[in-house]
Amino acid sequence: MSVLPPAASTLAPRFDALFVAVTAVTTLAGLAVLVALVYFGVRYRAGSPAYRHEDMAQAQRRARIRVEVAWTVVPLLLFLVAFAWATWVYVQRDAAPANAVPLYVVAKQWMWTFQHEGGQREIDVLHVPRGEAVKLTMTSQDVIHSFFVPAFRAKQDVLPGRYTQLWFTPTQAGHFHLFCAEYCGTEHARMGAGELIVMEPLEYQRWLDGQGSGNAAAAHGGELFREYGCSGCHGANAAVHAPDLAGLYGRPVPLSDGSTVTADERYLRDSILLPRKEVAAGYAPIMPSFTGQISEQDIFDLIAYIRSLAETTQRPR
Repeated sequence: MSVLPPAASTLAPRFDALFVAVTAVTTLAGLAVLVALVYFGVRYRAGSPAYRHEDMAQAQRRARIRVEVAWTVVPLLLFLVAFAWATWVYVQRDAAPANAVPLYVVAKQWMWTFQHEGGQREIDVLHVPRGEAVKLTMTSQDVIHSFFVPAFRAKQDVLPGRYTQLWFTPTQAGHFHLFCAEYCGTEHARMGAGELIVMEPLEYQRWLDGQGSGNAAAAHGGELFREYGCSGCHGANAAVHAPDLAGLYGRPVPLSDGSTVTADERYLRDSILLPRKEVAAGYAPIMPSFTGQISEQDIFDLIAYIRSLAETTQRPR
């Protein structure tokens, strides 16, 4: 029986190899210290025939220097190897593939809500395709949560007021436990009943098609765009000088302070809730904040609408 949970993602074996290597090295080092401790305790105990002549003092000092250099340099080299290895795994875990399937997650006491790119929504259960990279953009509606799927070795804190991201590529079809790994309140244990279902790609597509329109999120985002008055400034015939949103998503945006950011989910969310945080170059900071007026789920739909404009050439009406 394996000590570790099943490895059901492409990153899982890499995490496991690092974990086993670090555990083995530290275990061997601990055993070496224990053996040396017992040996020297017996060999040089009081009354033992160990040679202790004063003429050996100089030789002992030279040996001591060699020993001290060895027990300093060897652990340092082992630490650097582990650090480089862990950094390599972390970089792979942090950089989602460009073609990853986008999914949106809102955590709240005490449930997970998921939204697929087409607007299909789920609660506490998430369906994903096997063999395809999946990128989760996550935020919390209330307190700190933590998205954790042990079989994928995937764990990421989900924070209120900002987006965090996590990606994985499932390698096995089946049902896997989804936990909240951060204590989030009196009914925290309820968030341990989540489930992540990995399906074959064709079966997953049939499931998606059976859940409704594949453009519901962008369509609802377009309604919100008009409802909140965004079209009054960003529309084609707007009198207000505001940034053009057509083709904005994924592009670099020059800011008034001389820096440049990418128009990703984080930037778009902050532009809606904290419009004075990063002001686009050439525009006055006159956009009002929608903090407290719009839910995280509606922000996802607005972002889906703006993403749908990425290939258009006209300003949204």
